[in-house]
Amino acid sequence: MALGWCRFFGACFIGILFLHGFCACDRAPYYSFMLNATSAPTISYYDYIIVGGGTAGCPLAATLSQNASVLLLERGGSPYGNPNITNLAKFGAALSDPSPTSPSQRFISEDGVINARARVLGGGSCLNAGFYTRASPEYIRAAGWDGRLANESYQWVERRVAFEPQMGPWQSAVRDGLLEAGVLPNNGFTYDHIKGTKVGGTIFDRDGNRHTAADLLEYANPGGLTVLLHATVYKILFATKARPKPVAHGVVYRDASGAKHRAYLKRGLKNEIIISSGALGSPQLLMLSGVGPAQQLRAHNITVVLDQPMVGQLMSDNPMNAIFVPSPLPVEVSLIQVVGITQYGSYIEAASGENFGGSPQRDYGMFSPKIGQLSTVPPKQRTPEALAKAIEIMNNLDQQAFQGGFILEKIMGPISTGHLELRTRHPEDNPSVTFNYFKEPQDLQRCVEGISTIEKVIDSRPFSKFRFDYLSVPQLLNMTASAPVNLLPRHYNSSQSLEDFCKDTVMTIWHYHGGCQVGSVVDHDYKVMGVDALRVIDGSTFNFSPGTNPQATVMMLGRYMGVNILKKRLANEDLAN
Repeated sequence: MALGWCRFFGACFIGILFLHGFCACDRAPYYSFMLNATSAPTISYYDYIIVGGGTAGCPLAATLSQNASVLLLERGGSPYGNPNITNLAKFGAALSDPSPTSPSQRFISEDGVINARARVLGGGSCLNAGFYTRASPEYIRAAGWDGRLANESYQWVERRVAFEPQMGPWQSAVRDGLLEAGVLPNNGFTYDHIKGTKVGGTIFDRDGNRHTAADLLEYANPGGLTVLLHATVYKILFATKARPKPVAHGVVYRDASGAKHRAYLKRGLKNEIIISSGALGSPQLLMLSGVGPAQQLRAHNITVVLDQPMVGQLMSDNPMNAIFVPSPLPVEVSLIQVVGITQYGSYIEAASGENFGGSPQRDYGMFSPKIGQLSTVPPKQRTPEALAKAIEIMNNLDQQAFQGGFILEKIMGPISTGHLELRTRHPEDNPSVTFNYFKEPQDLQRCVEGISTIEKVIDSRPFSKFRFDYLSVPQLLNMTASAPVNLLPRHYNSSQSLEDFCKDTVMTIWHYHGGCQVGSVVDHDYKVMGVDALRVIDGSTFNFSPGTNPQATVMMLGRYMGVNILKKRLANEDLAN
């Protein structure tokens, strides 16, 4: 069935609903150790204080609680009982929620790309599209991790949160199209990062329930862990007098009512504070606590504890570019399930479906302007007015315009980096962050090659039944990158113009990292260099994004470092005895 051009031009605005028929999940576990911070004492003492109950913080806290007293401070609330997190039929609703209590907090980089950071127990694993895949063996070796312990830590995570997806015809056609396009071999279903085409894992089980890093708290020793929700940490406290270098010994946090609390490390063994607040939150908290570029700290009247100019540097976000392919046939609603891991450094993935939920608002999708994903104008032109216009057009589209799917590419790395700076002294305010998308020519070339591979998939025999014969790939590119009003159509039909396509249609895939990198801010044990009793354990320490999706490796790292820290703690106890 042919569709009108107005529908096709508008289709670039749509919000894909990835799965449907999913019942709201009310399986909230009873965690006796999970409390609202308003119930916390004014002063408390622990062996370990972890700031950030996200993708790394939850497995780290669960592990350390086995042999120590642990306080886990999370600025957001619980993911359990929130249908915008647990109900896959509402995927993306949390990302479009602008309220102060939303589990996601929108930020816009200085590049103009709209992004989001998590504000909920479980972190980004409560908000993402669910793809689960490990880092490559080469990545693990380069990071200096013990391969056996890394593998055991991945398996520890996977027993709770990872599953094999159920493949439908559209995803199968993308897989077979990738193989015909030369992304070989066919690696079948695997969590492993292997060049070629594979089906990856998902954190959604067969009943459609999202499993998150918060579920890893089921491993915890209830007697060794306290989790405080709606607890916003304002700064790390350091002891500096008569010491060779500053020593972290406590934190100041506020609860939802604004009341101030202090938590301190117990005296004795090598107790520590660990920051696991993510690629924006961790460097931000270090700076607010006086560890960072001295000139910037003084500009905000922050007392300098340690002049560390690399805090907030080497920030990166993997750019995503996508092509919408309208289908003459109905397609299944699918998450990202298939990935093509190319030889040249681009990852090809796909998502499909229409809004079967019956909502006229069409809120929920990875490519919806309601969550800031607007590829029809260049990043700097993605104003509130442009978003509002895109949402209006999306809501007025005929339902059939939503029939089809997106094939996307994400470049590995990336090589391009930027920086993060404070805007204010309030920890809930977003810092200023610049990612410098495609600053390095190799990143741009990888995008061009990725788009070229997507063209081959679209033109492949296995995918032919899911595309209209009369729509050429250049026309699909124009549809994806052009708006139906107030913009002249662009024409992408050469190698050079694909570079323009990459720059003009760039979006985020929410895989930003850096700011506290190993070798620059922390050492290989994730200890903050220049101070004692302080570590950073999360994606802010990564030099490159691991695998095709980092969440598996961030969860693994929390478990991995928890095991290592406990081993050394027990060894110290044996020596003391």
